[in-house]
Amino acid sequence: MLNIGQFNRLIVLETPGHGAILDGGDAGRLLLPLSQCPEGLAPGDELDVFIFLDAQGDPVATTRRPRAQLGEVAWLEVVSVSEVGAFVDWGLSKDLFVPFAEQQHPLAEGRHTLVKIYLDNQGRLAGSTRIDHWIKDETVGLKQGEKVSLIIADRTELGFKAIINHEFWGLLYSNELYQKVRKGQRLDGYIKRLREDGKVDLSLTQPGFSKDKIGGVSADILAALKASDGFLEISDKSPPRDIYATFQVSKKVFKQAVGALYKQRLISLEPGGIRLTE
Repeated sequence: MLNIGQFNRLIVLETPGHGAILDGGDAGRLLLPLSQCPEGLAPGDELDVFIFLDAQGDPVATTRRPRAQLGEVAWLEVVSVSEVGAFVDWGLSKDLFVPFAEQQHPLAEGRHTLVKIYLDNQGRLAGSTRIDHWIKDETVGLKQGEKVSLIIADRTELGFKAIINHEFWGLLYSNELYQKVRKGQRLDGYIKRLREDGKVDLSLTQPGFSKDKIGGVSADILAALKASDGFLEISDKSPPRDIYATFQVSKKVFKQAVGALYKQRLISLEPGGIRLTE
């Protein structure tokens, strides 16, 4: 049975000149166009293809990768608006339909929006911008310190809401962000704290300060000093954003690494920065 809206591993039955015939099981034989066939494809080979439905509701196989699969959220552009809904570009030949009933706010052509991919009651792939309807506030199965996939959503008084692994809501606090983020951006993050109310605090830097991590940052500081004639106009007094822009770590981690180098007498601290000792 084919999994609509996901990648399926199918067997190649034939390779006529115009493409490849794949075994779609109950759905029958599926044609993969020649332009999408890997070089050297032969009968008996297995191939991962994404399955979606055409305008007639028949399954279509493609090796193209959409911007999101069934159950995922993506930042997509609205390409047209009709009397029945809107269509967004999700990277395939057929645009994804977003019904009016699944629009949090009216969509406009040329704008981007967060879209959740789902199956409607007729088994067809569709999109929804009612993200709160699909994403849960309380999390299950996450662990403190775990690395997760994030999609930035709306800004709040405290920071930015982010979607964790396409399933749960979390929060990135503004006073802990050392880089600019924007709505729809995908990036890796970490579970900083699992709160008693079931909600999640997030971080873009890995929690904890192991010796290995501090050692790695110390090595980066030494390398930067050597590349800058032994002096950097940055110190533990510098703004957190400047430190993150230079070394991609928090000010706390940077201060620990600088302290370790200072104790080893590898650097000296000056009012305008740090200097490599001879």
